[in-house]
Amino acid sequence: MDLQLKGKGALVTGSSRGLGYAAALALAKEGCKVVINSRDEARISAAAAKISAETGGHILGLAGDVGDPGVPERLMHETARLLGGLDILITNAGGPPSGAFESFDEAAWQKAIDLSLMSHVRLIKAALPYLRQSKAASVLTITSYSVKQPIPNLVLSNSIRAATVGLTKSLALELGREGIRVNSILPGWTETERVFELMTFRAGQNGTTVEAEIAKQSNDSPLGRMGTPEEFANAAVFLVSPAASYITGVMLTVDGGMYKGTL
Repeated sequence: MDLQLKGKGALVTGSSRGLGYAAALALAKEGCKVVINSRDEARISAAAAKISAETGGHILGLAGDVGDPGVPERLMHETARLLGGLDILITNAGGPPSGAFESFDEAAWQKAIDLSLMSHVRLIKAALPYLRQSKAASVLTITSYSVKQPIPNLVLSNSIRAATVGLTKSLALELGREGIRVNSILPGWTETERVFELMTFRAGQNGTTVEAEIAKQSNDSPLGRMGTPEEFANAAVFLVSPAASYITGVMLTVDGGMYKGTL
């Protein structure tokens, strides 16, 4: 299938590693011009060079913490300048820390809100003038299947990512008549650095090993394993592509069946 992505301009935030990196790599393989982002200048430059070497594509890296209120607008304007516009926005950010409810003060909650909700709000708001000029405008927020099935010791993520899903659906309804599609992927447990960090936390809490915790979590999937970043990226690239032109307002779980509900 031709996803009709060649020559399209995309920004993927939180993309020096993990799911964001996998999505950016897959877009580049489809012929997109891609700007990637993370808070670390050296890491994002290395990631851009790696994707360029693998795909021969037009990849640029911009540093900036999207949880910082001043960064999203600056990042968006610079991206549009470099790409000559914008067709695709994938909003992604590292998750808040693990811990029980009473372990977090209000400052921790506010930091998590800026990272896991307001970064999406600010990025999308800054992108709209450019997306309105595109004939294939698409936004994808990356959240978590925890918005449907809360994950133990992730109260910040469980709570705040649910608000991002509400934002996504609201914007799909509001912007659809302008030809701007807005969807979300709710990934389950995937083999990323972030998940390894969470498994390390669990191992410390339970007095086990990281390997044991990974095996335990993998058994929760009907497929008997965690997903790969590439499997996530395949779904992401389809959703943002013109091939998915009649799909908007969808909250797609890419979780190997770990979510046990029917809705």
